[in-house]
Amino acid sequence: MSQKGIIVGVGHPLFDMAARIPEEYLTKYDLLANNAILAEDKHRPIYDELSGPDFKVSYSPGGATQNTIRVAQHFLNYPGATSFIGCIGQDSFGEKLKASMEKEGINTLYQVDDKKPTGVCAVLLTGGNRSLVTRLDAANEYKYEHLKSESAWKLVTDASFYYVAGFFLTVSPESMISIGEHATISNKCFCMNLSTPFLSQFFKEQMQSVFPFVDILFGNDDEYRAFAANFNLNTTDLNVIASKIASMPKKNTKRSRIVIITQGDKPVILHKDGKTKDFPVETIPDENVIDTNGAGDAFAGGFLADYVRNKDIFTCIKSGSRAAAMIVQVSGCTLPERT
Repeated sequence: MSQKGIIVGVGHPLFDMAARIPEEYLTKYDLLANNAILAEDKHRPIYDELSGPDFKVSYSPGGATQNTIRVAQHFLNYPGATSFIGCIGQDSFGEKLKASMEKEGINTLYQVDDKKPTGVCAVLLTGGNRSLVTRLDAANEYKYEHLKSESAWKLVTDASFYYVAGFFLTVSPESMISIGEHATISNKCFCMNLSTPFLSQFFKEQMQSVFPFVDILFGNDDEYRAFAANFNLNTTDLNVIASKIASMPKKNTKRSRIVIITQGDKPVILHKDGKTKDFPVETIPDENVIDTNGAGDAFAGGFLADYVRNKDIFTCIKSGSRAAAMIVQVSGCTLPERT
């Protein structure tokens, strides 16, 4: 299969700033070692500090959905297989993002905001953990009207699969609903990632509005347990959580909901067609783990690259695991050069 633009991602296009830090730096800013938050005013100094002489920083395209699309594109490996929609600033970071995505073979359609800079994410590394502190800026300015423009909506209607990280619930849930409605009417596949535990608590209403459209749900064990707590599923058992989420109300009854739970180096839990099964993941020695930033995004990208090619579900999960294993052994969501 070589359909152009077969997968469309909509989300936050960010530039990642990754640096190794001492653990006391996390304490200084009230951060957890393995978490993702939106920057508050007290976190604003982080970005200037990372750019200073005390830290060695690496820069790369980032943002959860954008990383998933990049990984899917890498494994599909033909020009224009994927497309990405989001909002950037009218600045050098935005131009670098566009150039980088084009080089990787991804079709982008960015809304350009002339008032705010391109969004940036501080990736604070301690051991094999990462704490993400995101300053959304222009990425937070995406407008539903852009999605409904002729050029953007054509990318949507030409695609067969859609992927949106839960983070976008904070920006444009109406865009997610609109894509979900199109997917339902056209019997196409709408995928979402829970992304971080705080979304199911503080953006519960937005999540409830989008959830009936979700055909494939990704997330890690912490995110699923947070979802279970906030949606009153009355269990912490991941197998039961997966089963209950799969049976929640769904718009497109032609597709049963697939629930995928990653657990780091523990088996992936899959619920599909009323059955729950565990799948082992690739084992990576601790000394080879450099950065877990983007592992979940990479898993989703690797999974989707095979899912859109109608591979069996075990192969899709194995590809997701392989993609995640590749990413954790490098800094940031850094993809190997194609030769």
